[in-house]
Amino acid sequence: MPIGLSIPLPAYTIDPAFMASKAEGLGFESIWFAEHPAVPVESESPFPSTGGEIPWTYSHFTDPYIALARASAVTQTLKLGTGITLVPQRNPLLLAKEVAALDLYSGGRFILGIGTGWLREEVELFGGDFPRRWSQTREALEVMKRLWTEAEAEFHGRYFDFPPVRSYPKPVQKPHPPILIGGAAPAVLERVARHADGWLPNRITPADLEIRRRELDRLCTEAGRAPEAVGISVYGQEPQRELVRALLDAGAERVVVRPEWVETEAEMGAQLEKIAEAVLA
Repeated sequence: MPIGLSIPLPAYTIDPAFMASKAEGLGFESIWFAEHPAVPVESESPFPSTGGEIPWTYSHFTDPYIALARASAVTQTLKLGTGITLVPQRNPLLLAKEVAALDLYSGGRFILGIGTGWLREEVELFGGDFPRRWSQTREALEVMKRLWTEAEAEFHGRYFDFPPVRSYPKPVQKPHPPILIGGAAPAVLERVARHADGWLPNRITPADLEIRRRELDRLCTEAGRAPEAVGISVYGQEPQRELVRALLDAGAERVVVRPEWVETEAEMGAQLEKIAEAVLA
C-alpha cells in the first residue's frame, strides 16, 4: 500500500538511516522530512492549527536534504520526500542542484514537496517576499524546471535574473522529480493544476478530500491536463487503519502517517512495527 512516514520532532534525535532502513524493511512506501531552518525567538505569527504560540518543537527540525541523502544510502526502493521544502527561503539555483543530485544518487526516488511558509518572520529572515511569496515561489519553480531540463538555462524575472548557466547533474526522473504543493490556501488547487504534479494537504477529512478531488479534476481539465496525472498525497495523519483506507478511497494516491516521538531507536523500531501492522496489513 502507498503509505509513507513523516518524521516526528525533534527530527535529529533518531538517525535517518535507521528510520529509512526500518521503514523500507516493514514495507512503507516513502519517508518524509520537513524543514524550519531558523525559527525566530520573537514572533507575532500565529501557529496555523491553533492560532496560538509556535510549539517549541518547531525549533527542532533537521536539514531535510542531508537527512534524505543519508536515508537514500541505506535503502533501495523507499521514496524520499520533503514535506515540505520552504521555497521562498532557498535560492533556486542551489535548490535545483540539491534536488537533482539527490534524485541522481537515489536512483530517481525523490519527491519534492514544497510550500511557501506561514511564519512571516522566518520567511523574511531568508530574504523572502512574504506578501508575494507564492509569486516568488512560482518564479523559483520556473527557474528550477529550466535548470533541470535545459543544457544552458537563463532567466530574467522579478526575483531571479541570471545569464545562461550550466547546471549539472540533471535529475534521473524526467522531466524532473514530482512537485507536490502543500497548504490549504484558497488558490492552492488552481496552483497545483497549473504548476505541479500533486497536492500535499495536511489535516483533511475523507469527506473534504473527496470534494477537493473533484474540484482538482475540474481545474486540471480547464488547464488542459489529464486529472489522473495530478495526484493527492495526504500528509501527517494518525496511523489508523480505518482513516487511511477512507482517505485512499476518497481519492488519495498515498497517505503519510506520523509516528510519535520517542527517545531511542529501539522504541522507534517497536512503534514502526505496530504502525505497519495497523496500516499495512
